[in-house]
This record gives sequence, structure tokens and C-alpha cells, in this order.
Amino acid sequence: MKIRQEIEQQEQLMLSPYACFSTRSRGRVKSETPDPVRTCFMVDRDRIVHSKSFRRLKHKTQVYISPVGDHFRTRLTHTLEVSQIARTIGRGLGLNLDLIEAIALSHDIGHTPFSHAGERVLNELVPGGFRHNENSVRVLTRIEEGKAGRGLNLTHEVLDGVLHHSGFDHKKGPKAGTLEGQTIFFSDKIAYVQHDIDDAIRAGLLAMEDIPREYLDVLGYTHSQRIATQVIDIITYTRQKAEESADGTLVMGMSSAVGNALAGLRRFMFETIYNGPYCMAEKDKAALLVEYLYKYYLAHPDKLPVFYREIAREEGLPLGVADYISGMTDNYCMAVFNEVFVPHYTPGIEIKE
Repeated sequence: MKIRQEIEQQEQLMLSPYACFSTRSRGRVKSETPDPVRTCFMVDRDRIVHSKSFRRLKHKTQVYISPVGDHFRTRLTHTLEVSQIARTIGRGLGLNLDLIEAIALSHDIGHTPFSHAGERVLNELVPGGFRHNENSVRVLTRIEEGKAGRGLNLTHEVLDGVLHHSGFDHKKGPKAGTLEGQTIFFSDKIAYVQHDIDDAIRAGLLAMEDIPREYLDVLGYTHSQRIATQVIDIITYTRQKAEESADGTLVMGMSSAVGNALAGLRRFMFETIYNGPYCMAEKDKAALLVEYLYKYYLAHPDKLPVFYREIAREEGLPLGVADYISGMTDNYCMAVFNEVFVPHYTPGIEIKE
């Protein structure tokens, strides 16, 4: 018996009936010979980890643009925190951890440089708009290079979870079709609200005394307490709903008390930090860079790398430019901006008064 088949049998024995089993995946766009050791979701996870777009997350902004200090979150460390929170929830609910990890590691892979500041600019400039969750799917299916050409040829379930991870109100709009995908939806919010508080305090922009006690009384007064409260609440609430399910369907959720506290804490962060004077001043500077580069490449398509010129010919220049810019790290975006717009000193020229 092949090792993969042993692992698939273990899933049948160990996972919840509500889990997404590897053997029941809806598959890939391009059929492939199954791996002898890894399940389809294990293969997806490995392809994501070895992709260039995943590595670039280490130099993409989470909240603070080019922070001084090594301890502030980046888009990569955020991704890892989401993965760990989601794995704990998944373990508590008997879900497929390989699928959870694959979705978690790729959910923000299409984020722009300078986080939501860059996304906001591209959304305003690109015809049809720009949303990072949709772009993450595009990166995974069109931009990244796999064994058989462009696209990593991931399973339907991974792409579905990536597409539906964004937003905040889980009761509005379409949800991920798997509980594993819904786990990432909640884990993303738990991670960024809590670690952004931690980073804001580290940056001196926020003190614990500033945070409304009504939220801390519910969630906890330390970083770890707040995460633990929400993780335990999701597991407990969803297990209860599973026991009450009459038709065998299940949607993940939080209790109203914990969910309202998280929503309130998130509103507080938007009012004081995300839309505060310090972050907005830096975001405005970053947005200017993205806007100038976008307009520059629209006017000079010959300056695009060859691959993005091909996209421009096939799918239109605005999309080719957006693909190029959205894939940039913060550092690379600033370097390109300096190369294009900042005059360069020419050695040997004597400047006289």
C-alpha cells in the first residue's frame, strides 16, 4: 500500500465528519498523477511554501511601513500567526490540518506592497477594481510558475478558502465551502487585531490603558489571553452547533459576547491606529509611490518585464501593470520608484555656484 493511501485512511479514522477529506477533494483544473506520499492538500502546502510570492511576504508591510526594529510584524509573520491559530482551532474541531495550513500560508499571497494603502490605490486605478483576496487567487493560478507552466494548479478547496478569507462579518456574503476555509476567515481576524495591538504598544502609539475595558473584560488583558479566549470560544461554539445540526451541515461561528468584543476591539483599532494620524501619514506617502508607478508603466509599457508585457498583450495593459506592482515588496517598490523618478548624481560633473 502506498504511504499516501495510509495517510488518507488515517484521515477517515481521525477527522470529524464535517472535515474536508483529501479523498473527497474536488480536484485541480489540470489532472495530475497523485503523489506517492503526500495527499493533495499536502502537495498544495508545499508548492505554496516553495513559491517566490510566499518568500516575498517577508518584505511586505502588515501595518507599519519600514518600521525601525526587528520585532514588528510583516505580512509573512502575520501569515504564520494565522496558520498557528487556525491549526489549533482545526485540531480542536477535528478538521484537516493540511488543508488549513495550505489556505493559511497562501491567503495573503496577493497583497500589494505597503499593505492596504497599496491595495486602495490599485482598487481606485485598475478598471474593475482590485481586491487582495482575488489577487491572491490570481497569483496562485496565473502568476506563479509551477511544474507545468504558469499557475501552481492547486486544489479547488485551497483556492476557495483563499478567495473567501477576507471581510469581517461572516454572516454577510459567501463563505468558504469548507470548515477549514472558514477557520482561516476567523483566524485572520483574531491574528491581526491582537498582534496589531501588540505592535501599536511597542511603537508607543497605544497604551493598554487606552483600550476600552468592556472589550478586555471579555477577551483578556494580555495578548495570549485574548487569542486563547477567541480560539476556545470558536471551538466550543462550533461543537455545540454540530450537536444541534439536524441536516448534517455546519457553519463555524463565535458566541455573541466574544464576537461583539472582537468587533469592538477592531473598530477601536481603526479609529485610533489604522486611520490614526501616524499610520495615515505613512500610508499617504506609500500610496503616492504606487500611484506614480502605475501611471508610469501605463505610459511606458515597454519598461515592464517581459512576462508582464505578455500579460498586458493577452489581458490588457492595466492588468499587466497591476500584476507587476502588486507582486513588489515594499523595498523593491521604493527602489523602482527611485530609479524611475529620482534624479541620479553623475560623477565627474563639477557643479559650480
